[in-house]
Amino acid sequence: MATPLATRPATVRDGGGRTRGRRIAGLAVLVGLLAVMSALSIVFGAHPVPLDAVWHALTGPTGTEDDIIVRSLRGPRTVIGILAGVALGVGGALMQGHTRNPIADPGLLGVNQGAAFAIVLAVVVFGIQGIHGLIWFGFAGALLAAVVVFLLGAVGGRGSTPVTLALAGAAVSALLYGLISAIVLGDRQGMETYRFWHVGSIAGRDFAVAGQIAPFLVVGVLLALANTPGLNALSLGDDVATALGRDIRRTRVVGVLAITLLVGAAVSACGPIAFVGLIVPHVARAITGPDYRWLVPFAGLIGAILVLAADVLGRVLTGDSLEVGIMLAIVGAPMFIALVRRKGLTRL
Repeated sequence: MATPLATRPATVRDGGGRTRGRRIAGLAVLVGLLAVMSALSIVFGAHPVPLDAVWHALTGPTGTEDDIIVRSLRGPRTVIGILAGVALGVGGALMQGHTRNPIADPGLLGVNQGAAFAIVLAVVVFGIQGIHGLIWFGFAGALLAAVVVFLLGAVGGRGSTPVTLALAGAAVSALLYGLISAIVLGDRQGMETYRFWHVGSIAGRDFAVAGQIAPFLVVGVLLALANTPGLNALSLGDDVATALGRDIRRTRVVGVLAITLLVGAAVSACGPIAFVGLIVPHVARAITGPDYRWLVPFAGLIGAILVLAADVLGRVLTGDSLEVGIMLAIVGAPMFIALVRRKGLTRL
């Protein structure tokens, strides 16, 4: 009997090592797929650019048409797509984890409607038109809406809970949607700006936009990664998490802050791109299991791949006339139905 008992821990460690190795290999595969999709995003479009021309544009541009397309149009579009995909994928994973709701997406905190309301105000009241100015209003509106939702969810002195956060988010979103409708119905310019922004697009942005949102996304990703051990504990229940020594309130505050920074920055720059934050966490969970230390980075990479894939598909099928938000809605709806029909998605 001594031999099996002595070898049992080694077997467990070997199994854990194999699982860790598979997850690391999975991350490497996703990084490779992201590199491939990035290349396709630069090459394909209404005017295909050969790979040698792409290399020339990146290393030694001389002002040719291909150089301008790569450096001024598709390069920024690809970078924005990666940033938005990572932000929405990670934000969706955190949102579903903190609310314990398998159909939650980052907009549940009122972030989308908060950004939309601020952008409409910027256009109608302050007359701001450029995307570079609207981003700051959108981000401020998203941040303010999330703070209000969190405070409302904590009313009563017992702190926020998954249910109170969801209810407060739904109430604030409904209120802001009503205010947006009242404003844009009386202002044509506000209506046009809101309609274009609300579609969800990564086109028409430049590297300056990426530079504006990148610092918030970096901080948001770091906070999300720091939040994963606490989120693993919360998935066992608040009482168990407390018994394990986790500060539930601090964990939720860090999680909500990470979601707000990630989704607020992405939404303010690109509009509310649908289905990424809803579908991607389920795909990542099917690969990694429930461990958020792995689920979060997987969700970020899968989100970036999905956004770029939808953008490239839309360009190839329609000649660059279909925005990524519309394409993701077309592709995402059947994917979501398929996920709902699978067993095991009703609980987190």
